[in-house]
Amino acid sequence: MGYLGAIEGGGTKFVCGIGTADGHIVDRVSFPTTVPEETMARVCGYFADKSLDALGVGSFGPIDPNPDSPTYGFITSTPKPHWGNFDLLGALKERFPVPTGFDLDVNAAALGEATLGAARELAGCLYITVGTGIGAGLVSNGRIMNGFTHPEMGHILVRRHPDDTFAGCCPYHGDCLEGLAAGPALERRWGAKAAELPADHPAWAIQAYYLAQACMNFVLIAMPHKIIIGGGVSKQEHLFPAVRQRLSELLNGYIVHPRVQEQLDSYIVPPGLGDNAGLTGALLLAQQALHR
Repeated sequence: MGYLGAIEGGGTKFVCGIGTADGHIVDRVSFPTTVPEETMARVCGYFADKSLDALGVGSFGPIDPNPDSPTYGFITSTPKPHWGNFDLLGALKERFPVPTGFDLDVNAAALGEATLGAARELAGCLYITVGTGIGAGLVSNGRIMNGFTHPEMGHILVRRHPDDTFAGCCPYHGDCLEGLAAGPALERRWGAKAAELPADHPAWAIQAYYLAQACMNFVLIAMPHKIIIGGGVSKQEHLFPAVRQRLSELLNGYIVHPRVQEQLDSYIVPPGLGDNAGLTGALLLAQQALHR
């Protein structure tokens, strides 16, 4: 019996691993995301001597997740140089002709957390990643929620913090959520990376203000059973109480439910799977593909 293969393809790094059908990761490796030819050579090299029953892929986007589309499996209109309109899934299936599952990286992370992570006892969750960009995936009753393509929740519009004069750095929308609150926005605004900013820096009050607005929008639209915030910026543990407090203020008692009232401390949380949320989700995508 072979293993399930998993790929978490990020804009900054690719993480590859093998694991079992119950989501246990047996081995993992990561390397920088460079140009497609070099990156895919390393991906294929990793799996070359592995016996795979199926493969799951969670990729940075935008992607085409619709199996009925002629560009299914493509990374589409990404601003990342050299990766636009790249047939990621096709390149993998040419080398590894096994059942393959494919979706957005943050959707895979949401699936991992909903199935085996911080929301495993619930009917689903919403997973937000805050790093080089911002994205979010929603799982409900075990299913990833996509429409005609995957949601782009990182590009919602938010109200500007009254003390924030930063113009925003999203190349498409300027001061959308990603343009104001992703890692590059923090670095450009303050001249230092998020990890270098102390807990009492004014950056974090502004960051909590924007992330709480995002959480409010997602609560009002989808009522997720739990909100999980991952990614590099979210490793600032002091950020979570500030986001919860801001969310409570923004909701202002409108949603009368224990989850967003007395249970906020367990409603907005870090990933239960830590840095393995995306890779675990990719294993689950492989498992689903194998069962299909």
